[in-house]
Amino acid sequence: MAATRTATATWSGSLAQGSGTVTAGTSQLFTDLPVSWSSRTEAPDGRTSPEELLAAAHAACFSMALSGNLVRAGTPPDHLHVSATVTFDKVGDGWSVTASQLDVVGVVPGADEASFEAASQATKDGCPISRALAGNVELSVSAALEDEHE
Repeated sequence: MAATRTATATWSGSLAQGSGTVTAGTSQLFTDLPVSWSSRTEAPDGRTSPEELLAAAHAACFSMALSGNLVRAGTPPDHLHVSATVTFDKVGDGWSVTASQLDVVGVVPGADEASFEAASQATKDGCPISRALAGNVELSVSAALEDEHE
């Protein structure tokens, strides 16, 4: 059975001077988060952007998918910390999301650096958000194991 999720956005005014909000429709965990053009291209000033929301989605998706891949490899993680950095840049005459860089640090008993790196690279190409971005956005990942006693 397919899962569907919803969100809504409102916008008032011109692109450069206007502003809007975004709301999680399905979970209702966030409502009326402020967005603006300047929060996308300049300082956020307490507002979010579609790219920040995409980064959150990519980090969450990757962490879940990597956990699943590590479990299937017989090395379930104790902890994964994933950050995603999404780049929004002017390309030609328009703006585009050009890259999503994932950085993961994990505590994974039984895994070594090589197996963790291999699982991370495979997950970068296989998690659902990565697959949605593939062919349009440069995807990269850096992975490192953390000492369990740090």
